[in-house]
Amino acid sequence: MKTDIIFYEIFKEFPHIFFELIGCSNTNPNTYQFLAPEIKQRTFRLDGVFSPLAEFQEQPLYFVEVQFYKDEEFYDRLFTSIFLYFSQYQPPNPDWYVIVIYAHRNQEGSLHPRYRNLVEPHLRRIYLDELGDKASQSLGVGIVKLVVENSSQAGKVAQQLITQAREQLTDPIVQEKVLQFIETIIVYKFPNLSPKEIEAMLNLDIIRGTRVFQEAEQEGRQKGEQEAKIQLVPKLLQKGFSIQEIAELLELDAETVRKARQ
Repeated sequence: MKTDIIFYEIFKEFPHIFFELIGCSNTNPNTYQFLAPEIKQRTFRLDGVFSPLAEFQEQPLYFVEVQFYKDEEFYDRLFTSIFLYFSQYQPPNPDWYVIVIYAHRNQEGSLHPRYRNLVEPHLRRIYLDELGDKASQSLGVGIVKLVVENSSQAGKVAQQLITQAREQLTDPIVQEKVLQFIETIIVYKFPNLSPKEIEAMLNLDIIRGTRVFQEAEQEGRQKGEQEAKIQLVPKLLQKGFSIQEIAELLELDAETVRKARQ
């Protein structure tokens, strides 16, 4: 199971889940962008970095690493990558933290004493199987923990998360995205099950039959179609089409085309 990809997609789509996970739920996720920068020397790549937008440079950087197997050289590579990142990208942020996510505490390798001065101010380790009540009380944290949930309990836990999502999320578009993420995690955990079997496990056939879900699905399709049209605007402008011609061709209003040009 490609757990690092799952976590990257969760944090990219729902950045507030990351800040909730680390106990900083008051942080405004809109002040950050989530990236996976490549470090050119020895082709190091960091799993992810929450980097503040240009107008919020006083906020700290958050390096995010997902480590689900024991590796005694992990911390050597991690801190090397971070300091190479500082050298190559020269971020202006005064503070930085590194968050390492483990499924279990026994997956963590030893931390050499040479890093002891970095641990207290900068390093935080999260063990998903030790989240306890936090996972059951929080929808976002519960979704993260579902990635490592025992196979015998995963279906039941996923159903509970689906119920939470339907009760707590009032925006039908957000609700649909969350349900799709839960379904995606279950698909990764049970690759041998058919789509029909996944739907039956999660009772998704019942959910998808509701008016709210169908309206959200339709709204999501329309939003996706508009975004695809907007991506065509720069190309049509380069071809010499006017804003009014593009608006008529793509069936968009002229103001939307002007914003896309900017």
